[in-house]
Amino acid sequence: MGSTSSTRASTRWPQVRDFNVPEQWVRRVAMNLAVDGLRRARRRLAAMARPGPGPVTPPISVERVALADALQTLPRSYRQVIVLHHLLELPVEQVARELGIPAGTVKGRLARGRRTLAARLDPAAEEVATNDG
Repeated sequence: MGSTSSTRASTRWPQVRDFNVPEQWVRRVAMNLAVDGLRRARRRLAAMARPGPGPVTPPISVERVALADALQTLPRSYRQVIVLHHLLELPVEQVARELGIPAGTVKGRLARGRRTLAARLDPAAEEVATNDG
C-alpha cells in the first residue's frame, strides 16, 4: 500500500517547505498516487478477465450426490469427524486436536457415523447387520 500525499509531504517537509508552492507538490503526489491505484486496479481486472483453465471439479455422480445427502442427515458431531478424517484425510489425532476432543471419542464417532452412513446409503445392509447381531 502506498503512502498518502500528506504523509509523504510530512516525511519530506525539509525539502518541500523550500518549494515556491508546497501545496502544488502535495497535489501532484496525490494525483500520482491516484493514477497508480487506477493502473493497479486495471491490471488486476485485466488479469481476472484473461481466459484460462477453470477450477478442476470432479464429475458429479449419483454416488456422490447420495453421499452428500446422507452426510447431511448425520448428527453434526459424526459429520465433522467423517469429513475431516475421510474426505480431508486428516489422521485421527489431528481430527481430535482440531475439534478439541479425545482421540477415542473421534474413533467412536467415526465408527457410529460410518455405520449410520452405511445404513442410509444401503438400507438392505442395515437389515443384514441387525439380523446377524
